[in-house]
Amino acid sequence: MASSSIPSTIPKTVGVLGGGRMGAGIAHAFLVSGATVTVVERDDDAAAGALERVTSAVGKSVERGTVTETREQLEARLAVSTDYAAFAGCDLVVEAVPEDFDLKVSALTRVEEQLGGTAWLASNTSSLSVSDLADKLARPERFCGLHFFNPVPASTLIEVVLGRQTSEELAALAPAWVKDLGKTPVVVNDAPGFASSRLGVAIALEAMRMVEEGVASAEDIDNAMVLGYKHPTGPLKTTDIVGLDVRLGISEYLASTLGPRFEPPQILRDKVARGELGRKSGKGFYDWS
Repeated sequence: MASSSIPSTIPKTVGVLGGGRMGAGIAHAFLVSGATVTVVERDDDAAAGALERVTSAVGKSVERGTVTETREQLEARLAVSTDYAAFAGCDLVVEAVPEDFDLKVSALTRVEEQLGGTAWLASNTSSLSVSDLADKLARPERFCGLHFFNPVPASTLIEVVLGRQTSEELAALAPAWVKDLGKTPVVVNDAPGFASSRLGVAIALEAMRMVEEGVASAEDIDNAMVLGYKHPTGPLKTTDIVGLDVRLGISEYLASTLGPRFEPPQILRDKVARGELGRKSGKGFYDWS
């Protein structure tokens, strides 16, 4: 795919704030779809890690033959920086920092200061209120949620979250972007946990309580969902992949907004306190070492 053949709806210049596993995946998705992409990270070490993650994903796409451009052509449209000013000129910036409201507000307002009046801004939040985030922005009508799923290259879903202030133009554009990324949009109005996190966390928390109560092992609970309900991955292995700390944060937020049915079970709190965060730490409900 040559850059000149970029699908008409996808912004030509895209920024991603945060180059961790999720941010790198988002950058890769736009890059292989023809956009010029800039990733901004907090310091030089984090920027180097982001560059390695994105270029590694690019290399795998080239090896699999899922892109027609060469690795060199793709990487020529990728930049990594530690300066928010690198977002100047971007048509769209997607924020992908950790799931903390104050952190996201700080990040989004700093990004918005760099953008022109016609640029779009989105958050990859998986549970926080898009409307509440928008309330902190100067141009809330140009903001929405774009909830990507991990791992981004393999996932076919993006949740488009419309806040109270999201303009009709953006509400029409965002699903079109998703389709041109080769993924399927699910459009939801802003509500705690949206659709995917709310349902996914509800199942995962009940699975954790079953382990806690000795109903069955993590493996057997997951197998029941994979074999009986055709889920590609069981709720506990998915929790390990997402991160137990991430699931705990989402659960606490949902409990505060939707009530005690989302209260985190003690087994989740204990594991996070011990540093058992799932795949990224080597241990969660499974041993990943």
